[in-house]
Amino acid sequence: MAEPIQLPPDPPRGRRAGGRAARVALRAAPLAEHMRPIRPGMAGGLYNPLSSADVTRIHEAALKALEEIGLSQAPQSGVDAMVKAGAIQGDDGRLRFPRALVEDMLAIAARDITLHGRDPQYDLHLSGTNVHFGTAGAAVHMVDPTDNSYRESTLRDLYDAARLTQNLDNVHFFQRAMVARDITDNLELDINTFYASCAGTKKHVGTSFVEESTVPDCLTLAHMIAGGENAWRARPFVSNSNCFVVPPMKFATESCLVMEACIRGGMPVLLLSAGQAGATAPAPIALAIVQAVAECLAGVVYVNSIAPGHTAVFGTWPFVSDLRTGAMSGGSAEQGLLTAGCAQMHRFYGLPGGAAAGISDSKMPDMQAGWEQGITNTLAGLSGLNMVYEAAGMHASLLGFCFESLVLGDDILGQVMRCVRGIDVTEDNTSIEVMREVCIDGPGHYLGSDQTLNLMQTEYVYPTIGNRMSPKEWAENDKPDLLENAIARKNAILEAAQHQIDPATDQAIRSAFRIHL
Repeated sequence: MAEPIQLPPDPPRGRRAGGRAARVALRAAPLAEHMRPIRPGMAGGLYNPLSSADVTRIHEAALKALEEIGLSQAPQSGVDAMVKAGAIQGDDGRLRFPRALVEDMLAIAARDITLHGRDPQYDLHLSGTNVHFGTAGAAVHMVDPTDNSYRESTLRDLYDAARLTQNLDNVHFFQRAMVARDITDNLELDINTFYASCAGTKKHVGTSFVEESTVPDCLTLAHMIAGGENAWRARPFVSNSNCFVVPPMKFATESCLVMEACIRGGMPVLLLSAGQAGATAPAPIALAIVQAVAECLAGVVYVNSIAPGHTAVFGTWPFVSDLRTGAMSGGSAEQGLLTAGCAQMHRFYGLPGGAAAGISDSKMPDMQAGWEQGITNTLAGLSGLNMVYEAAGMHASLLGFCFESLVLGDDILGQVMRCVRGIDVTEDNTSIEVMREVCIDGPGHYLGSDQTLNLMQTEYVYPTIGNRMSPKEWAENDKPDLLENAIARKNAILEAAQHQIDPATDQAIRSAFRIHL
């Protein structure tokens, strides 16, 4: 939890000084979880870019696409399971999905799920419009804002990103944010990615696997960290981020085999459809959502034909192209609309859903990055998206990850979550009695009123790094720089951050696997 706001003591006021001193001391103490102004899983859902008729039209179009176009290139094991459930394989090899099959699988799909952390305080309860923000991506470069440079990402970077996430209140889960480019062997890459993520944080972790053959060893590693297979299956703390489709409307054969292995191993899966509007998805925003929904509905059929009710996140992740160049534009307003529209579709199906926001096209943590991250994350949060992936740290349209931007993003996400919480309208906070006391019998301002002092920590959110000084104060304090403060906070966190795997288990893991960290 971030440090509580420290305020100067109130000036003595005769006989009331003791009471005010006590209130100051109370404000300096950390708040109980239920009293914090923001916390993971607050309910959004007030922003709806689609009307009810729009949602129904998209749903009907997705079902029609599944019935008439279908998907190709599923592995034979997937074909067998889905055909047995009621899918139809045509002479062209494509699987088509009758409406009744999709509806049957939606009826048994997992809802109101929990993605576990290794510590229960970090559990993510995905129901309704509960909102959670986290990292994701697969950046191949690290951004250094001190000299405006990019370099290849490493396993150590992944570990440090996880350690930062562990200590940032408003980043609620850690999905692999970058690729360890310093490891070339596929098995060692997957094992070390899994290990470094779990060693850095006890929050829920998301990861990917290069190929099916690496999953069993990673599951063995999961059992070791959990304290046995039964403990792992009771509270699986890592999920598989699975690009099971290659848009448009094709299964990704190898990824599907990985998904099947993860399901057998009791690992939750993120069914990730990541088309790019104007390139691998249709250019109209609505039709891009149609394709993503159709692909993810095919994923729901796939998962539930193998293991009915298996924990899965409906991962409609359509991205946006800058149609002038064809390049991805993750920080655009259109991206925010796509993500919010997808959140409405998740709610329509009553399924736990995830999508992307917070991506910046800017190469550095500058003003462009701030507006892109702020706008897209706010739309995602207000739409009630359960899992907002890539919410902090991502630059250059997912090619670069920046530690300082992750730290700054924690401040952005705190403000976003305050917007998600909305305005509390109650009998107490609409009573005019406080106004009467101040205006008629009091000092003519509310700065020292009991109501103001009582609400200052439970109603308001304060930035950790963001600067609200006056120009005069700013100058008197040597003109503190936002980036310099982010660097300082990053360094302080990493210096104090603990390894999250106990020494005995860590040694056993290192004896069983080649750990590069």
